[in-house]
Amino acid sequence: MKLMMRKLLMQGLCGLLALMLFGCSSADNEMAAGNIQAVNHTLSAINWFSVNGYRAHGGGGSSCCIIMPTKWRPGLKANVEWEVDPDPFVSSPPLGTDEFRAFMVKHKANYKHHRVTVDIPEWSGTESCDLKVHFLTCNRVKVTTACAVYGRPNYPIKEPKQMKESAVCPK
Repeated sequence: MKLMMRKLLMQGLCGLLALMLFGCSSADNEMAAGNIQAVNHTLSAINWFSVNGYRAHGGGGSSCCIIMPTKWRPGLKANVEWEVDPDPFVSSPPLGTDEFRAFMVKHKANYKHHRVTVDIPEWSGTESCDLKVHFLTCNRVKVTTACAVYGRPNYPIKEPKQMKESAVCPK
């Protein structure tokens, strides 16, 4: 009887300790799903992109979903990978023809793949919105979780859209 009471007491204490540790650690590690959105500032087309393995279409609008912490913490990074069509408005043969299929094989050979890691800027409290990925000239990327809309005075990324590629890109 005494041995059984000790065993129950130890199980109870271990369970209580586990709950206390879970409560302490989960508050700063809560995650939530949000949308990811491409904002293209270039004249090329972004065919697709991914952030930390979460893939989305590059044509604008929001795609579901990316998992991010509810609270910002130092060291948050976005590993961004994307594919660019440098000549998206080229004239092509009619869809569905053999000529079109041959054209697309040659056209896709010009697609470029890029990869970069950028810091995710700090947001206050749990007030973050979708992760917006801005594709800039010279294969640069900026990200934001701002709830404001691009083009508004309080939006943190100010670069204009439809920027021409520079002859010389910064290193």
